Amino acid sequence: MIPKDHPRYASLVRREKIAEAAKKGTVAMEGVGSHGRGEAFDYLIGEKTTKSALTAEKTAAALFLKAERPVISVNGNTAALAADLIRDLQKATNAAVEVNLFHRTEERIKNITKLMEDSGVVVVKDEVSRLLPLSHDRALCTREGIYSADVILVPLEDGDRCEALVKMGKTVITIDLNPLSRTAKNASLTIVDELTRALPNITNAAKTLREDEAKELISGCNNKKTLDDAIKEIMENLSDAVDREIQT
Repeated sequence: MIPKDHPRYASLVRREKIAEAAKKGTVAMEGVGSHGRGEAFDYLIGEKTTKSALTAEKTAAALFLKAERPVISVNGNTAALAADLIRDLQKATNAAVEVNLFHRTEERIKNITKLMEDSGVVVVKDEVSRLLPLSHDRALCTREGIYSADVILVPLEDGDRCEALVKMGKTVITIDLNPLSRTAKNASLTIVDELTRALPNITNAAKTLREDEAKELISGCNNKKTLDDAIKEIMENLSDAVDREIQT
């Protein structure tokens, strides 16, 4: 049991969820390492939603609301950490949800789909084909889901699929704690925040944004600036940490 008064309670709970899901096979063992890498970057931003991240989350909501065929792509880590939050976002935006895996087995697809559906998510389960220009199993997707999306959220993403989707003309939103990753640099919009903090912010914005606000956010969307701001916030956080150490 993790005591609720532990200063890093939320982070430790997420870690336990990933570990348990890995034991069940929902999360690939490689996904455990990915989660740890994300935790390290979360330390750098102070384990909080930064100003630039909140703006990106509101922009993501605006893009979803203006989309004709919004889709949320889900992998094992996302399902283990945030199935209920994906449900809430789906309800707020009417987005389709599709399971898409790099380490793909039919058993994992089945288990993740069941996990999502048990949380109230409606999952696209049409026939899959190799529709994306990739040599690995991320290329497998449904024609009615990911292939037809105009706006797609790809949290905890692989950089090559993100790049491929952008080249196909899709607006790709990613949630990535590492502003230096290939995914972050290739996406149309990168949210440098932890998944379970970011998703509720997107959902809340989708419920409350006015049309004029949404238009302004979309017109001002500049992913390079978003990443530059995130890096500046990391540097400021590190500088503040050094100052605190000096003072003590």
